[in-house]
Amino acid sequence: MIEDKNPKRTPLSELGEFKLIEHLTNHFKISHKSTVKGIGDDAAVLNYAKKQVVLSTDLLVEGVHFDLSYVPLKHLGYKAVMVNLSDVYAMNAMATQITVSIAVSNRFPLEALEELYAGISTAADLYNVDVIGGDTTSSTSGLIISITALGEVDEDDEVLRSGAKPNDLVVVSGDIGGAYMGLQILEREKEVFKVNPNNQPDLSMYTYIVERQLKPEARKDIVELLKKLEVKPTSMIDISDGLSSEVMHLCKQSNVGVDIYENKIPLDPQVISTCEEFNIDSTTVALNGGEDYELLMTISQEDYDKIKGNPNLTVIGYVTESERGMHLVTRAEEKIPIIAKGWNALKDLP
Repeated sequence: MIEDKNPKRTPLSELGEFKLIEHLTNHFKISHKSTVKGIGDDAAVLNYAKKQVVLSTDLLVEGVHFDLSYVPLKHLGYKAVMVNLSDVYAMNAMATQITVSIAVSNRFPLEALEELYAGISTAADLYNVDVIGGDTTSSTSGLIISITALGEVDEDDEVLRSGAKPNDLVVVSGDIGGAYMGLQILEREKEVFKVNPNNQPDLSMYTYIVERQLKPEARKDIVELLKKLEVKPTSMIDISDGLSSEVMHLCKQSNVGVDIYENKIPLDPQVISTCEEFNIDSTTVALNGGEDYELLMTISQEDYDKIKGNPNLTVIGYVTESERGMHLVTRAEEKIPIIAKGWNALKDLP
């Protein structure tokens, strides 16, 4: 099959804003009873009856949050949805709707936005959320994506960051550090490509961690699992900026301390081997890497037997009194204060 060297590029100016929105969103279907009116009017209409409403929003900016030299637009659309759904699940809620707004420069043709929205559509279908509105406008600085996610939860089931108590267990879903190491691989291959554009990278050794970076999954399944196990966390947060930052958020909001055990932190073998290749400490990566979108929670010790042995959940520490501080207990059984060195989108501002 001969590759098309000149793919079709339809300027956005050929459609205008309203035809563009219609073109990109006309295939979205409504599946939730709480969505009374979706796309097509001045505003969406929602009715959650007796449920609590959960709302979260995130902004992704080209050059700050993503690099289109190695992030496919379809993956970017998918990931943009995951980032927001993860926040809803961190409240022990179920995501039901999203709105999608984009600002785009004239270097993007219609076909590029079709790819972006294909990723958004795939995420919405897989996670059963309705796309109910949004906006498009022009940008002078590349691509900007803003997604707002809404969800619902029974009043008795919502989980905040502020409920952790001394002697609670600290639990994390899945494994962490993979997204950061996937980013290191992609950045390395980008530099190799700059030197030799004919070089085709072989990423087969790094499939898992590259996917953790490009196509993360929000942990809706963990919320469903906890409900099935009849475990309600005392506090919960998603791991977007690194384990250390999220642990500190929970402790500060709950006014408690914590001991996290280095030898309990779940790491995929591919993370460990890639850390060795880059000569990076894997614990540092787990603490500070971010973008894993796993759920970090505290649970009552009374619930330990319900989660014990479950492959999706790992106990990594326990909650202490606030005056005891926040510490990492190393493999050598030394206590090191936990400090936030996670990703900071504002760090490069003058």
